[in-house]
Amino acid sequence: MSYHLKLKSTSDGQSRDDEREHLIAIADVLAKALDTMVRIPGTSFSIGLDPLIGLIPGIGDALANLIGTIILGVAARLRVPRIVLARMSLNLLINGVVGAIPIAGDLFSVWFRSHARNAALLRAAATRPDRETHPDWFYVGGIIGGTVVLMLLAIAFVVWVVAKLWAMMAL
Repeated sequence: MSYHLKLKSTSDGQSRDDEREHLIAIADVLAKALDTMVRIPGTSFSIGLDPLIGLIPGIGDALANLIGTIILGVAARLRVPRIVLARMSLNLLINGVVGAIPIAGDLFSVWFRSHARNAALLRAAATRPDRETHPDWFYVGGIIGGTVVLMLLAIAFVVWVVAKLWAMMAL
């Protein structure tokens, strides 16, 4: 079954712009529902469904990120640059991985707001086709580079612990 919207042809491309704005508006509403739906009284903070759903042990964060992938799907439908899709995917991955940590992960979700970030990236990429993507490349490269460094440090630490345990057993 196809979910593509049927567009009426116009000479000025107005229907395509209307569809684009409609899809971006859907992403904005979804991001608001997931990240900033309710203002906490007496503070400047607001929360959405993401940190609340994340409180459900085991499946909460996965479910919130699954809902958040709708924004990613809208971005793909609007044919934003692949590097922007990669950055949006990394935002969801970071939110999902850190969000899996009980309580601290939910607090992180309140601060990080991956869905609002993704909606902003979508709007910028979809409304300005000549948008510069160097910051996106830097972000993705930084995340990948940081992950590699952390993995190498973890491996070095494990090797060091094993060597120390081996030396203690050899005595």
